[in-house]
Amino acid sequence: MEIQTVWAAYFSATDTTKKVVTGIAGELSRLTGAPLKIHDFTLPSVRKESLSFSSGDLVVFGTPVYAGRVPNLLIKFVASVQGRGAAAVPVVCYGNRNYDDALVELRNTLEAGGFRTAAAGAFSCQHAFSETQAAGRPDVSDLTIAKGFAWQIWKKLLAGEPASPVAVPGSDPVGPYYTPRDRYGNPINILKVKPKTGEACTHCGLCARQCPLGSIDPEDESLLTGPCMKCNRCVKHCPVKAKYFDDPNYLYHKTELEEQFSFPRREPELFL
Repeated sequence: MEIQTVWAAYFSATDTTKKVVTGIAGELSRLTGAPLKIHDFTLPSVRKESLSFSSGDLVVFGTPVYAGRVPNLLIKFVASVQGRGAAAVPVVCYGNRNYDDALVELRNTLEAGGFRTAAAGAFSCQHAFSETQAAGRPDVSDLTIAKGFAWQIWKKLLAGEPASPVAVPGSDPVGPYYTPRDRYGNPINILKVKPKTGEACTHCGLCARQCPLGSIDPEDESLLTGPCMKCNRCVKHCPVKAKYFDDPNYLYHKTELEEQFSFPRREPELFL
């Protein structure tokens, strides 16, 4: 098939999904000779715009995994994207626990929107909650594999129009979101937990400008006027480390994840 444009389209609050998606798409652009275009839909202002592609496009489309699924506050936007016959490579990035049904959910949503999924991938990346779980990933090894994946995709496309949808693991229809539990096995609900702001805050407004949900009040960064998806963008991007979470259930879940799922290292899974 003839590729006119390669796209890297992604939601990436802490830049890990961005690195994987642009790594794959950049190599595909080099291999095909087609120009590379970026569509970063992390910020809410970008998601207010309609997004569509065409049959000459090859779109590497990436999202993070939250609780084993595509983030619930993001899936409506993904469903609104119009593929119009474009080839797509759904990619999910997860925090070394498991991606559960996120990849099949992303694949199905793209297919329903008019994409033809030619390949797919799942990459373990540093967990949004943690500084230690899958720390530093995607690393050099991951990004080398991402480039090799691009070669495999290109070889498949050279062979002709790929059959779609690409086969990926997971339940179809998708199962429930992963539920964190306390030490007694009781469910923990952290949906309404929001970050706090410490005295170190300099009121630079960066967190408000970068919040993927637009929920941080630009006049008072300690106030949240909307939901929080616990993406930790405000925590990890704050130049003075003024943002933090102190909810006991959140901290217990974070520690549980680090203790149970930091090892062994989970390698990228690729599907063609």
